[in-house]
Amino acid sequence: MTTDRVDAGRRVSMEASFDSMEGVFYQAPPPSRATWLDRLPRAALLRAVYPGVLTAGTIALAATWLSQHYATPVMLFALLIGMAFHFLHEEGRCVAGIEFSSRTILRLGVALLGVRVTFGEIASLGLQPVLTVVVGVASTILIGLAVARAFGLRPWFGILSGGSVAICGASAALAVASVLPDRERDDRDTILTVVTVTALSTIAMVVYPAIVAALGFNHTQAGIFLGGTIHDVAQVVGAGYMVSNETGDVATYVKLLRVAMLLPVVFAIGLYVARTGAGGGTGRAPLPTFLFGFAALMVVNSFGFIPPVLGAIITELSRWCLVVAIAALGMKTSFKKLLAVGWRPIGLMVIETVWIAVLVFASVALFT
Repeated sequence: MTTDRVDAGRRVSMEASFDSMEGVFYQAPPPSRATWLDRLPRAALLRAVYPGVLTAGTIALAATWLSQHYATPVMLFALLIGMAFHFLHEEGRCVAGIEFSSRTILRLGVALLGVRVTFGEIASLGLQPVLTVVVGVASTILIGLAVARAFGLRPWFGILSGGSVAICGASAALAVASVLPDRERDDRDTILTVVTVTALSTIAMVVYPAIVAALGFNHTQAGIFLGGTIHDVAQVVGAGYMVSNETGDVATYVKLLRVAMLLPVVFAIGLYVARTGAGGGTGRAPLPTFLFGFAALMVVNSFGFIPPVLGAIITELSRWCLVVAIAALGMKTSFKKLLAVGWRPIGLMVIETVWIAVLVFASVALFT
């Protein structure tokens, strides 16, 4: 009996030794032992998001290297490489970090872009971008409502998809869905809207810069068109800076005008729901705090309080944040999911996308 126990102990010890030599044996730290990560503020959040953020950051580094060596926009490389790793967003430890990168890091990057824009540049654009945005948002939502009824879809889906296309993509879809009546709110519709608008925005990010180049638009015209038509903020920024820095600045300003429409639109929908007795809306919309960060930096920079060296550092940090966010958005994009739904909801959102593109194009061609 004693010999058997000794032999068994030796076998266990030997197997553990082999495992450790092969690099596959892992011993979790004792529950009572704190790691360096546990000593940091908000350690639980950091532990949850760091695998996905690290993955997106690695893709951003690879995209930057490829961009520098092959003279191709870094945003495009980050997007394409990210899409190749879409399976990481399906499940596993990277999901939380990918979501964090595509939202929080994205918003930080956009807010920091405010250091590149001043009141003088905004004043030089004139009133036309503001009118274009207001008319584009209102008319796209109305078009969505009308086409949804024509396609036999629920009218609320037309409002949901129209708001998503007209304002800021997935964020607008979630905000609008939060105030819809309970009996009309369908998580599948929301998910479909988010997936479709992300796919359409990704396509627009790649195609629209080529369109503005073929049409011979100047930097201001190209920026107004890209900022007024592409759905998500990250893709607007990516498409704009693919063309030029000047185009990217104008596109960001126009896009943030559309983002600013989120609050009045969601408030109006919530007020309508409350007054008609539909019920179910919470009346609460996510506050786009990054918009205020952008505005604050723009004000400070307009008065000359940001030194050029600090401005350059903030600009570079913003660029890295946006490349990481684009990589995360690529990992979130799945065209396969679109094949599982009927053509009408997708057709509706394509019509809304074409409508706002035609409207903004007409405004740019006629009045700029």
